[in-house]
Amino acid sequence: MAETGYFEAGERVAVLTAEPIGRPLDYRAPEGGCFPGAFVEVPLGPRKVLGVVWGPGEGGFDAAKLRSVIRVLDAAPMREELRTFLVRAGEYTLTPLPQMLRLATRAPGLGEAPGMRKIYRLGQGEPARMTDARTRVLEVLREHGGAGFMLGELAHLAGVTTQVVKGLVASGAVEEGESPRDLPFPRMDARLAGKDLSPDQAAAAARLNAAIRSGGYGTTLLKGVTGSGKTEVYLEAVAECLAQGRQALVLLPEIALTQEFLTRVEARFGARPGEWHSGVTLTERRRLWRMVGEGGCDMVVGARSALFLPFRDLGLIVVDEEHDTSYKQEEGVLYHARDMAVLRASQCSAQVVLASATPSLESWVNAEAGKYTRLDLAARFGVSELPEMAAIDLRGEKMAANQWISPSLAEAVTARLGTGEQSLLFLNRRGFAPVTICRACGHQIGCDHCDARMVEHRFQKRLVCHQCGETKPIPTACPSCHVEGKLAPVGPGVERLAEEVSERFPEARLSVLSSDLFGSARALKEAIGAIAQGAADIIIGTQIVAKGHNFPHLTLVGVIDADLGLQGSDLRAAERTFQLMRQVAGRAGRAEKPGMALLQTHQPEHPVIRAILGGDEEGFWRAEAESRRAMGVPPYGRMAGIILSGPDVAQLFEFGGELARRAEPLRRIGAEIFGPAPAPIARVRGRHRVRLLIKAAKGAPLQAALAQWLAQLRAPNNLRVAVDIDPQSFL
Repeated sequence: MAETGYFEAGERVAVLTAEPIGRPLDYRAPEGGCFPGAFVEVPLGPRKVLGVVWGPGEGGFDAAKLRSVIRVLDAAPMREELRTFLVRAGEYTLTPLPQMLRLATRAPGLGEAPGMRKIYRLGQGEPARMTDARTRVLEVLREHGGAGFMLGELAHLAGVTTQVVKGLVASGAVEEGESPRDLPFPRMDARLAGKDLSPDQAAAAARLNAAIRSGGYGTTLLKGVTGSGKTEVYLEAVAECLAQGRQALVLLPEIALTQEFLTRVEARFGARPGEWHSGVTLTERRRLWRMVGEGGCDMVVGARSALFLPFRDLGLIVVDEEHDTSYKQEEGVLYHARDMAVLRASQCSAQVVLASATPSLESWVNAEAGKYTRLDLAARFGVSELPEMAAIDLRGEKMAANQWISPSLAEAVTARLGTGEQSLLFLNRRGFAPVTICRACGHQIGCDHCDARMVEHRFQKRLVCHQCGETKPIPTACPSCHVEGKLAPVGPGVERLAEEVSERFPEARLSVLSSDLFGSARALKEAIGAIAQGAADIIIGTQIVAKGHNFPHLTLVGVIDADLGLQGSDLRAAERTFQLMRQVAGRAGRAEKPGMALLQTHQPEHPVIRAILGGDEEGFWRAEAESRRAMGVPPYGRMAGIILSGPDVAQLFEFGGELARRAEPLRRIGAEIFGPAPAPIARVRGRHRVRLLIKAAKGAPLQAALAQWLAQLRAPNNLRVAVDIDPQSFL
């Protein structure tokens, strides 16, 4: 290899593919040579697969027998910082390198040459006859707001044949046209003026901008009460990053937040950024993937997987609502986007901003220890003030057995109805009721494929498993004893709460915000926009309403069951309840009118409830930190979960027991091992699940010990072993 890092034709090169081989393979560089990081097509057995030139070949194999790289793809090479990031992220999460590469190449058609392509958009015509299939096609096109689709992609999303789409083209309802592949995104203008900032905001923005101008790595915890204007502060940091000629990435925890945020970004910079999430078409995913590598996209707004895009020069990563549990990937490669954002930034000399009103304890501790800079926004922006907070002690309220709204909360709602203000009733349970029980035999209807109870969704007239998504009609007779008319819903869900609201406040306009009641992100966005304009008097919502939405007319938040999150043995139960209650309460009083938050509870004396009401956030974090330190658990200790899954539960326990007996590599680092034990949800999608938990001191070399320990046994083909470093969920 020449000093420039170029491989001449015929030189031995190592190519990593996303195939489950576990390591790079040696090939000969193609005619014309190639650079390290080049995306290439190589032969693998009888197939041609995508790969990346990882470095010089290792040797040890007859060079004359090496197969040649077929061709170098027309894409910007993967930079060394991304290759290093994938290696280090794989080492941390104990994920094979090919799986990490798959995360970084999740875009269709990367091997296709640039050129023109046929795309399909919404047309002006109307078909002479509408069918269900045609309606689905038009709904998909309307949902994506004029985006272009390839023929097969549109047909797949609508669940129709390509002939249905072509029939709509003939009628003019769908337009067929040609478009260049992979055009650059419009440039964002960092010179445009942002909103006027308060002194606190201006000071925080100045600190962030100075850090970005330094050109080095750093992480800042931007902690601000709900409504304090954290977004405007970090958008100033985005402007500074763009002015430096570097790229910015903003991660959001929920797709439903994306559209409102994109509108704010467009108003600030005069152009829309690139998007990367499950709601983006495959065509746009390919375009964005290629453009970030070529520098044709200044800013990306996306979900956690956007961290693995091949940015040409990433200078800033913002993790908004950094405490949110959705940043943990719970399937496939198990990683936490907040931690991976810090790792990625350290590799490319970028700044990280972790923004939250209620930060994770991990981030709070890192800021206390001086690892992260901390910036505080203590007051709401403009005239709005933080809501008054109080508890409603349910032990002293007279309520009927089938009622969930206390007289005190009902009185407060009635007062808001009289003044034309909005009330939000929050319950973190989707559906009508969490359990359906037979009053004749006591049977609880469960999922056929999981050890989970099915949730009644009365609006859909279905029972739904919230683990695997399985649905079935609500039966009239008990599946166990076959007695008719004895099935009864137990406990409240948002749909049941909606029935109670309709009965008690018949004149009120009601809106239910729950993720499973909307077929698309666009429909949810429209509902949220209508509520913000005053289209509802009472809103019933689940967790989705706690995340970043601004309802100017909302002055009352009532939490139906503040005790719900305090149940169970999750070590983060107190932290998550505190965060969720504070976030939900922060929806009230975000305009001129003062707000109030009322928490219905049977435990008003519980330390978490008292901390929420008293507003002593720092006191809560200190007490929670001391409790975790005493137990030696994260962030003052290390944990790893081992999840065994398979069709034969006896085989799982036998394998898990053998692992536990061979735990000497873990004992050498002072680690403790617990289990094997059935997972709390012991069967999902027909596969049984058994867990082991490893606990170690904070400085222990846990990954190396785990790798040595697990290498002692080879799992049977039908048994899967998943390693979860720093588990967030213990289900």
